[in-house]
Amino acid sequence: MSPSPASILNYHVDNHIATITFNDPKTLNAFGTPLKVAFMEALTHAEEDEQVRVIVLQGAGGNFSSGGHIGEMLENGTEADALADKLSSMVQGVSEVSLKLRTIHKPIIAKLEGAVAGAGMNLALTCDFRIAADTTKFVQAFVHIGLVPDAGGIYLLNQLIGAAKTTELVMLGDKLTAEDVARLNLVNEVVSAEQLDAAVMTLANRLSALPAKALASMKHMLNVHAFEGLNEALDMEVHQQSMLAKTSDFAEGISAFMEKRKPVYQGK
Repeated sequence: MSPSPASILNYHVDNHIATITFNDPKTLNAFGTPLKVAFMEALTHAEEDEQVRVIVLQGAGGNFSSGGHIGEMLENGTEADALADKLSSMVQGVSEVSLKLRTIHKPIIAKLEGAVAGAGMNLALTCDFRIAADTTKFVQAFVHIGLVPDAGGIYLLNQLIGAAKTTELVMLGDKLTAEDVARLNLVNEVVSAEQLDAAVMTLANRLSALPAKALASMKHMLNVHAFEGLNEALDMEVHQQSMLAKTSDFAEGISAFMEKRKPVYQGK
């Protein structure tokens, strides 16, 4: 698999490490259907390639991912049913990616920098390791447009940091620094932006030298003990997002986002 440099996703294998790069810097690597399709193909290729022992995920242009692709959400118009259908399809797509990241029995490292927002943050939480540059900004942005987290967000956060902090992060939607998420144990390491590449490669090389079958068994056991309810949670997200897409508050949140103004919610 060798996408052209102009591709929305780039895939490269070197020394048993597959590096998957989201390559849509104009949107800060927003997660829409074209990226989802390419990402699933890359993950399947890495999963099936016996030469690949470790997978690294990163974003081009200094950002990991800004989350869901707002432009795609609106491409069928702003009528409630059209929005609900489009959003349901997009949430289902990102759910498939979250499950894929967990079911691949190879270690996956998220290299985090710049914007790590919404679905981008939750896909990073689905990975096995997360290393962040000290300049990285994280946010559970969903509440700001009247939606619930997707890509397993509430489930994953609850498993990792408990209900109290999860409630705070998703209901308030505050921006977090790399140091904030480190205090919550949501990343394995925070390094300077200049050290990020080296830190990720050091971990990837260390993992690639370890017994692959043992690592695969460990990931399987972690899935059973820590992530067994992920599938059910993802189904619930699709249902909730479809309902919320028909609300006035979602329409107001999207309008305010596009118009770069503060939303005025009516609770409807």
